[in-house]
Amino acid sequence: MDPLPIHPPPTMPSCLQSNVFRRPYLSCRCRRPLPLTFSCLSEQTTVSYSVFSLAFSTLPRLILRLFRGLPLQVHHCPTQEHFLYVKLNIGYDPFSQLSYMEISQNFFEAMKACTLIGSRSIASKLHGQLISTGLCSSVFLQNHLLHMYSKCGLIHEAFQIFLDSKQRNVITWNTILNGLLDSGRVRDAEKMFDEMPLRDPVSWTAMMSGYFRNGQAMDTIKLFVSMFRDSDYVPDLFCFSCAMKACSSVGYIRIAHQLHGLSEKYGFGNNKVIQNSVIDMYIKCDAIYAAEQVFLRIEKPSLFSWNCMIYGYSKLHEMRRAVDTFRQMPERDSVSWNTIISAFSQRGLHTKSLGTFVEMWIQGCQPNSMTYASVLSACANIYDFQWGKHLHARIVRIEPFLDVLVGNGLVDMYAKCGLIDASKRVFNTLRERNVVTWTSLISGIAHFGSQEEVYDIFYRMRKDCVILDTFILATILGVCEGEKNISIGEQLHGFTVKTGMNSSVPVGNATLSMYAKCGDFEKASLAFETMAAHDVISWTTMITSFTRSGNVERARDYFNRMPERNVISWNAMLGAYCQNSFWEEGLKLYILMQRQEVRPDWITFVTTISACSELAISKLGTQILSQAVKVGLGSDVSVANSAITLYSRCGRIEEAQKIFDSIQEKNLVSWNSIMGGYAQNGEGRKVIEVFQNMLMVGCRPDHITYIAILSGCSHSGLVKEAKYHFNSMTKDFGISATPEHFVCMVDLFGRAGLLKLALDLIDQMPFKPNASIWGSLLSACRIHHDTEMAELAMKNLLELNTENFESYILLANAYSSSGRLECVSEVRQVMKEKGVQKDPGCSWIEVCNRVHVFTANETSHPQMKDIYKALEDIVKKIKDDYGYVDRSSFVGYHSEKLAIAFGLISLPDWMPIYVMKNLRVCNDCHQVMKLISLVVMRKLVVRDGHRFHHLENGSCSCGDYW
Repeated sequence: MDPLPIHPPPTMPSCLQSNVFRRPYLSCRCRRPLPLTFSCLSEQTTVSYSVFSLAFSTLPRLILRLFRGLPLQVHHCPTQEHFLYVKLNIGYDPFSQLSYMEISQNFFEAMKACTLIGSRSIASKLHGQLISTGLCSSVFLQNHLLHMYSKCGLIHEAFQIFLDSKQRNVITWNTILNGLLDSGRVRDAEKMFDEMPLRDPVSWTAMMSGYFRNGQAMDTIKLFVSMFRDSDYVPDLFCFSCAMKACSSVGYIRIAHQLHGLSEKYGFGNNKVIQNSVIDMYIKCDAIYAAEQVFLRIEKPSLFSWNCMIYGYSKLHEMRRAVDTFRQMPERDSVSWNTIISAFSQRGLHTKSLGTFVEMWIQGCQPNSMTYASVLSACANIYDFQWGKHLHARIVRIEPFLDVLVGNGLVDMYAKCGLIDASKRVFNTLRERNVVTWTSLISGIAHFGSQEEVYDIFYRMRKDCVILDTFILATILGVCEGEKNISIGEQLHGFTVKTGMNSSVPVGNATLSMYAKCGDFEKASLAFETMAAHDVISWTTMITSFTRSGNVERARDYFNRMPERNVISWNAMLGAYCQNSFWEEGLKLYILMQRQEVRPDWITFVTTISACSELAISKLGTQILSQAVKVGLGSDVSVANSAITLYSRCGRIEEAQKIFDSIQEKNLVSWNSIMGGYAQNGEGRKVIEVFQNMLMVGCRPDHITYIAILSGCSHSGLVKEAKYHFNSMTKDFGISATPEHFVCMVDLFGRAGLLKLALDLIDQMPFKPNASIWGSLLSACRIHHDTEMAELAMKNLLELNTENFESYILLANAYSSSGRLECVSEVRQVMKEKGVQKDPGCSWIEVCNRVHVFTANETSHPQMKDIYKALEDIVKKIKDDYGYVDRSSFVGYHSEKLAIAFGLISLPDWMPIYVMKNLRVCNDCHQVMKLISLVVMRKLVVRDGHRFHHLENGSCSCGDYW
């Protein structure tokens, strides 16, 4: 737009006339012709410069170009005081020669521009010109000089100017205080703060903010308290905001409540800045419900408030509430979309992450680097390189030159999908790379490439002058795993020793982890002992290392030696016990953890509930689940999934279904857990029904899903359905059959008496049958009295060097059921010669929050007399009423009979009896249990080493086949 013509009065000086005439250029933002206009002025004065520097306030380099050509002499006013004296007492009008004020303003503009650029050389030149004009005594310019030097990184020079200055005001002190804090010299800043003759609220805020910027959040909070105690100032908006940020960092909920209360007391309760700070603080302290109360009080929440709530819900795994909040937003920005997309990706809901990205695009919100980084991460985690390629093409069309964040996402996505060449191509096109770029490529090559390629990339890093600091080395060491990469790890370890970086704790920790991942636990132990210092991560790494090797005793030794522990350390030791089947020891450690008031996290609850699942003790598991609810983790999907498994393995499938229904955002593990539960409990048709519901909500099955389906069909005799799903698995979903799937199919055909079909399937398998497959066939032979095929199955089991006692027992039972007792004796003789011993059978039952364990012919239980009497009475009754015959080939008092008898005399008549056994139930005990359920008219649930038996009214859910 053309500037309006202005006709200045003829009495105005020509220079000022030119300056005023050019003001329309500024107001109309017609800045393109301004440099030429300035150079064409007949007289370039400081007033002209001031006018033009205003136009170029966002272009600091042009301001400095204009400043260089100015005459910088002060003709009349060497000091500000002299200028004021002349104006007020002599009556001289300095309007025509505003030398002092003009030049001061121009120096201020030039120093501000230099600060934005950060040029040290220009800063020094400006200082020199300031001295030559005689304006160094101006406190105003001196303060800006300190600020300029500090922002240009010349804190030593700034500090020297401060020491040499004769006149200081509170702004001078605050400026040098900020400079020291910006440069990380916190101790010097503390000394300066203590020496200040006068402090204003800016001084306190500057010191608090400086503490926070330098990672000393607790000192920020202490100084905030000191401000209340030692000064007469009332904290302002910025003080509260800074203190709340510090509280967010340390996560102390008690301090958060106090800060919130104080902000309300001093009238900041309705200030939107404080409200947003309070919401953010509560969320960082995991107090989502407190944040929710503040959020609901805001009349019109800002986008920041909405985004904080979405992040808070997703952080605590309440994805349903996060999505509901996202849907309720009156408007959304890119941060809103990025928050929900990232939340889906981080919670393992990668398909939903990609779906939300598509919705974002449809609604016209432009994705940014953060968006693409999140969706590329989702593609990498589900190994969907087709989606990744589509995103890559879209990114290139919009922005030909990739920034480092998107570039890293592409390199990582292609590397994780095994497309190393594509990953390299993206890597080579990046203009900017950081440590994540290099390590993503190295990680992919380490998994899918060769050692030589890893060496090449490492040497290329050094050739490209990438500074190999401790962080980079620790990251590269972290990607070395597996025996094939041990030599790379050893050479990197040698490099750290040679360069002295092995003294760094992060590098030392990465070295420990590398040796553990490569399987060399003794070298890991040696590296630990030679470390100069240890932190919690060092000790925890050693615990997890010996967990992998199965050496729980050494893992516990490191745990006991730890000078301090956190929840991760406790979880590592819990995992050590549970991963090595020391379930009871794991639960004892959890109790000790509770006594020491260590706050558990979701990993703690998943581990301990899983231990209860393995021991089939539902009451203790329910108590632990209640504690999870109490600390706000009851809705966590991983905790809920472990609870489904717990109740399923304890035969309480109805309670498992209730937990499943309560999960707001079900993932694949949730669906697999409930299907596996129904399969274990012999409800095959229910498994198929749940599977259909899963497909309807768009959840894609995996190989575990089909193990549950085929197992459920097997336990329910659904041959036709099993065949369909076995074929559909590969045809419709591209899932290759594994040995576990073939075990289910062989078991299915065996249960149905289709032994020939089972054997044909074994012959058609694309891999060599394992012991589980032959064991399933042998079990079927026992039921159907096919000793010839049983011998074939046993022969193959022996060729696999299987010394499982159960296989011998199955063969002996097959011979016994066929009347070939001489063969039974031969099998027992072979077991004796080979030293194959039967594991002692035991059963257990929960009564009054206590687990009672029984073995065959138990005599040690304090109520043994009552138990035997109850058992004898009921056996006599089923003999008299139902013609039960106690076959001499079986022992009369197996452990499950004793446990059921104890349940009958200890539990109310209306309560079902749940009994767990470590071995397969024998024929005689199975017959007795069915008859007991008929006589006493109550439900019995028995879990043996293979499946559940739900016994009611004289029948069993297994259909007499187990």
